[in-house]
Amino acid sequence: MKFIKSALATLLMVGTFNVSAADQTILNSSYDIARELFNAYNPLFAKHWQEKTGQTVEIRQSHGGSSAQARSILQGLAADVVTFNQVTDVQVLHDRGKLIDANWQDKFPNASSPYYSTTAFLVRKGNPKNIQNWDDLARDDVSSVFPNPKTSGNARYTYLAALGFAQQEFGIDNQAEQDRFLRQFLANVAVFDTGGRGATTSFVERGLGDVLITFESEVNNIRQQYGMDDYQVVVPKTSILAEFPVAVVERTAKRKGTYEVAHEYLSHLYSEEAQRLLAGFSYRIHDEKVKAEFADRFPDVELLTVETIAGGWEKAMQDHFANGAKLDQLQRR
Repeated sequence: MKFIKSALATLLMVGTFNVSAADQTILNSSYDIARELFNAYNPLFAKHWQEKTGQTVEIRQSHGGSSAQARSILQGLAADVVTFNQVTDVQVLHDRGKLIDANWQDKFPNASSPYYSTTAFLVRKGNPKNIQNWDDLARDDVSSVFPNPKTSGNARYTYLAALGFAQQEFGIDNQAEQDRFLRQFLANVAVFDTGGRGATTSFVERGLGDVLITFESEVNNIRQQYGMDDYQVVVPKTSILAEFPVAVVERTAKRKGTYEVAHEYLSHLYSEEAQRLLAGFSYRIHDEKVKAEFADRFPDVELLTVETIAGGWEKAMQDHFANGAKLDQLQRR
């Protein structure tokens, strides 16, 4: 009898828990170094949603290389929203799965990119190798760490930023010198990790390399986390515009009945409070008021676009990152 009463009590407790659980649950599929950002944003949004609708929402997260996350969704991961770091990883959800509308970039401001960044360098205390610009990364005495461009959108930005520098330094038509620079730049990489967070681990915890190349937001956050006095941030004068596109996975969200909350989750990233949070995580933002508040955190830099450097993402993927394309050619021994 005591066992039965205990079991009934347990069932009642479970039932009470389920009743009080969130009204809706959504899954955000994101790039791998965005964990802390969305850990901070999710409760902020949940509060906003409850105040707006009276409903509670639980936001679950899935993180990995942006391209790997896109493949997981195409293979069945039931994400309601994506917050990626490369346009092609969102576009593929339409091209291969028809999971989103063709005009997904028109659904939110700034081509559905609520924040942006650029590629920067993290060096060790005192900058012992005096690394200041992209040409330093091709010196014989410099070893670098960044993810694999085959698996990481972060790394593709790094490669294209280096290419953009070479185009400016040697001339857009001087292919031989561009290739020479890029070949040495790639040869100096100590390890190609699958994603940005793995590269951070290799540089900070394993002590590999003289410089970590990743998003400006990541290098600043690493420095704050691991020691302001132990690392320095170097932002080259010329780098690349790294946009962070977002989209509702419409087919999934409509099937699950979460479209409204999923859309609001992304829309709220443009709000003043969310833009302030993003700037606090060292992302560059669009809100003019918040931008003025954080102006001293972001040095001036000439931001080259993927279109200027490589003719757009589709052409970049074909010419540089496809099997047998330029990246593979440059890495042949």
